Amino acid sequence: MQVSSLNEVKIYSLSAGRSLPEWLSDRKKRALQKKDVDIRRRIELIQDFEMPTVSTKIKVSRDGQYIMAVGTYKPRVRCFDTYQLSQKFERCLDSEVVTFEILSDDYSKIVFLQCGRFVEFHSQHGHYYRTRIPKFGRDFSYHYPSCDLYFVGASSEVYRLNLEQGRFLNSLQTEASESNVCDINPVHFLFAMGTAEGKVECWDPRTRNRVGLLDCALSSVTADTEIEGLPSISALKFDGALNMAVGTSTGQVLLYDLRSSNPLIVKDHHYGLPIKSIQFQHQLDLIISADSRIIKMWNKDTGKIFTSMEPEHDINDVCLYPNSGMLMTANEAPKMNIYYIPVLGPAPKWCSFLDNLTEELEENPESTVYDDYKFVTRKDLENLGLAHLVGSSLLRAYMHGFFMDIRLYHKAKMMANPFAYEEYRREKIRQKIEETRAQRVQLKKLPKVNKELALKLIEEEGEEQQIIKKRKQKNLPSLLKDDRFKVMFENPDFQVDEQSEEFRLLNPLVSKISEKRKRKLKILEELEAQGQEEEEEPEGKASDAESSESSDDEKGWVEEVRKQRKLLRQEEKLKRQERLKEDQQTLLKPQFFEIKEGEEFRSFKDSAKKQKLMKKTLEDRLKLEEKLGTLNVSDTTVGSKQATFKLKKSEQQRKQQEAEKRHRQERKSLRRSASHLKSRRGRGRLFH
Repeated sequence: MQVSSLNEVKIYSLSAGRSLPEWLSDRKKRALQKKDVDIRRRIELIQDFEMPTVSTKIKVSRDGQYIMAVGTYKPRVRCFDTYQLSQKFERCLDSEVVTFEILSDDYSKIVFLQCGRFVEFHSQHGHYYRTRIPKFGRDFSYHYPSCDLYFVGASSEVYRLNLEQGRFLNSLQTEASESNVCDINPVHFLFAMGTAEGKVECWDPRTRNRVGLLDCALSSVTADTEIEGLPSISALKFDGALNMAVGTSTGQVLLYDLRSSNPLIVKDHHYGLPIKSIQFQHQLDLIISADSRIIKMWNKDTGKIFTSMEPEHDINDVCLYPNSGMLMTANEAPKMNIYYIPVLGPAPKWCSFLDNLTEELEENPESTVYDDYKFVTRKDLENLGLAHLVGSSLLRAYMHGFFMDIRLYHKAKMMANPFAYEEYRREKIRQKIEETRAQRVQLKKLPKVNKELALKLIEEEGEEQQIIKKRKQKNLPSLLKDDRFKVMFENPDFQVDEQSEEFRLLNPLVSKISEKRKRKLKILEELEAQGQEEEEEPEGKASDAESSESSDDEKGWVEEVRKQRKLLRQEEKLKRQERLKEDQQTLLKPQFFEIKEGEEFRSFKDSAKKQKLMKKTLEDRLKLEEKLGTLNVSDTTVGSKQATFKLKKSEQQRKQQEAEKRHRQERKSLRRSASHLKSRRGRGRLFH
């Protein structure tokens, strides 16, 4: 059993761990359990709770005793008895099941909608009857008051099959080209269907007339969402008499009040995948929405995320066990997942021992899911040479990086840097030796890193202490003794670079002040070498001389800045000269430029003109366009201005237009000459 936590909500995965093959004998299974700790510790809540290859749909009977699941391959249905914690029966089918519905309180009446347009009815003993609908079906709902089955699919019609009379009734004609999902409200039995055009049509079964139309595709597009194509409806679920949740094919969930055409809230999964399932959790007012990648639980009033789960395999369906905190999923894998979330509710009565088990685990916390994984960024993957694994099952995307198995990470790190452990070991030994030295009686000495900065801080602290003594204030904490700034004087990566341009410009008096400190450093190093403590001030100039020097420094501050700038310019000139020499030494290779179709090469001056134009303001460019005649600005009646632009014609277009003009003129001249000849011939005949 694995435990994960998100937003302080603990999720227990009861199906985690390896499953034993069916063909193993009991003796071998017991032997494996003795050897393997993971197999011994796993929890098999329901025996053989899996499918041969893939599970597509999973549902719970109304009495809560039976869990039914369909999958492949071969197409089959399996019924699990929760009271016996094992499989009740298994039935193989002729074709794959699209969806199914349990009509009775137990497993005695089941309807299957299959791929080949077949509708199959099963009773307690097995197969009962089979019929066919005119078009391929995608979903169906059962209307309990009239015993009607409503089928939607690849057609504009909704087919009705009455189970009391045993015949098809007149179908409902809709405006949609195709329908994907449907549902019937459990309170007032309103029938709703989601179309491929992103609309929801609501019908009254009593009058067989449409009573409402919602355009969910338009409402799902907000400022934050990015969609490709028209969103179609992929999930639909009623909650009580007035609320309805709609899922789109682009990953949005819309919550509606049936009295309004605008959604109360729009929640985006941000994966762009179709919503597969929507469930309501009434105890905490949550909506559980799932696409093929993630299951999200969020508050239906605020839209705030409660928690989420990302299984290893793609999700096909989600089922919430009624009045409990148990969640089951059908996946693109043989094993069907079972999750227990104590915050949502208690464990079902047939597995009440889970409550005691989770309480013990909370008292004695063990390793979570992420203890066996290492979080790495893209840069870390490139350094390890594992960038090609992005998108594979070995990496799980999470926030700005990936989770990978800790064993794989250690192997890759050993191969990338085989001497990393030895370096780490030496560094640890060095740190231990320094820690033991720190316990001895030490001389007052400066740190190895940033000695001048440390000396400056010591001087400033001495001055501050004198002021504090005079004013009788409390002593301030020292930066050198503060653990937060300890690394700055130990790690060489924090060494101040005094040759950098920023340092020299921001600290123009550093050169003079650093000379004084260098003298003091030399004196301190000599004293340290002799093993003496320095208590008195090192020999130097008197305080009066220092005060006079400080005043001179203030006067010469501008001159020092100018000198530093001159030095920086000289260094830049030297660098440029070196680059020119390198460029002259290298052989220049000819460069080829490709001209677009329909354009002629004039000169390189055109590009320069364009660059100059781009630098000008919009006002200057508009004036230029007016002079050239490509822009016309006129005042409108309202008081605003109207601007019309004429596109510049390329040389090829001009030539083409000139050729067309010539051709038209030639044709006109030919027509005129022909008409003139005809008129002359006519006159000749008359005279004759």
